[in-house]
Amino acid sequence: QVQLVESGGGLVQPGGSLKLSCVASGRIFNINTMGWYRQAPGKQRELVATIPRGGSTNYADSVKGRFTISRDNGNNTVYLQMNSLKPEDTAVYYCNADVRANRFTRERNYWGQGTQVTVSS
Repeated sequence: QVQLVESGGGLVQPGGSLKLSCVASGRIFNINTMGWYRQAPGKQRELVATIPRGGSTNYADSVKGRFTISRDNGNNTVYLQMNSLKPEDTAVYYCNADVRANRFTRERNYWGQGTQVTVSS
């Protein structure tokens, strides 16, 4: 099995910054796409940003220019640097990853447990 563990959430004032981290552990041969999603109260979960193992990043329009996704393949970690935070960024942020346990198996998709980000004065 694979576990994704997020960290770095918290309370921040509007205009502030936070950096989220997500570490994948367990039976991992390789990880393809990693990403961040978020879910605000009463809303559906939405994509924030994704980063393939060797491709270009993708961002939701609402976070372009403010958030940056990056990854450390050697440590199976994905990051989300969030700058110029707004109250509407308040949500639970979830890590997501497409993981192959060994070279003979297909990829499986995994989710972390989520970390709360609250932007408020």
